[in-house]
Amino acid sequence: MSPRILNMSDRLATVFGQYGAGMDVLSDAIAVMRTGRPHSSRTVRFAPWGFRFSPSRGAGFHVVLQGTAWLLPPEGDPVRLGAGDVVLLAHGTGHGLADRPDTPLVDALPASDGSWPTPPDRGPIGADETLLLCGAYQLSRARAHPLLTELPPYVHLPARVGAHPRLRAAVDLLGAELAEPQPGSDAIVPALLDTLLLYLLRTWWLTERPDRSTGWSAALGDPAVAAALRALHADPARPWTVEELGALTGLSRAPFARRFTALVGRSPLAYLTWWRMTAAGRLLRSEDLPLRVVAQRAGYSSEFAFAKAFKREYGVAPGQYRKGA
Repeated sequence: MSPRILNMSDRLATVFGQYGAGMDVLSDAIAVMRTGRPHSSRTVRFAPWGFRFSPSRGAGFHVVLQGTAWLLPPEGDPVRLGAGDVVLLAHGTGHGLADRPDTPLVDALPASDGSWPTPPDRGPIGADETLLLCGAYQLSRARAHPLLTELPPYVHLPARVGAHPRLRAAVDLLGAELAEPQPGSDAIVPALLDTLLLYLLRTWWLTERPDRSTGWSAALGDPAVAAALRALHADPARPWTVEELGALTGLSRAPFARRFTALVGRSPLAYLTWWRMTAAGRLLRSEDLPLRVVAQRAGYSSEFAFAKAFKREYGVAPGQYRKGA
């Protein structure tokens, strides 16, 4: 029997850290929000061209592989995109993409698989040619992680010589698979799309964010807070105390709690409860597990205590939430 093709949640383990130290906050934040298969398309456009992308519940990206393009955000000035530039629209913001800022836009109507209608092989004589790689991810924003909600309306990562080699490698591999599909491409492309999204977010948070002294960028870069976050995500069912987390990071209770709260925006135990309930909600949506198992994985010894905590967070009982999902 051939091995089962793993989806992103399988590849990143479960949201409760089944694979222990292999889990991390960024992987968890994406896995808990993913609701479907990502899609992408590689296409050539000949000037003049312009598309209007409607707002969506997911996230989208554009990569200019060759030529130039202009991103037309709903607010602010147009943004010129050169070859190798990458743009992530993490909030599903409506926007335009065109060869020039003043080119009229038509609604982008991709097929169900995310592909665009095939353009002509050749454009008008002398027309500028742009090669694009575009895609989208389906995300649930019901319990969006701050790593996503704190992102700006769009993230622009300009191409620079020698910068972000892993991100560039993911773009090149994805573009090659879409240009020349081969046996295994149906499994490789979604995996590369997942990889690309993680590289985009990692690049922004750790190297490109203008102010990395506050918020989640600072939290991920702070050794003590990052270590505590990894521990909480690796084993959320453990009855953690602030003292234990502080000792793990080499800090006493009070200084650790102050630092964690300042950077994360919640106290350590408040964040732990929020993450437990967020992950539990995903399990109820996507897995047919007995309620007692979900409660145990969320760190509760009884279904009653778990149901009470869950209803306090979601406003409905776990069983009702599962039926609604």
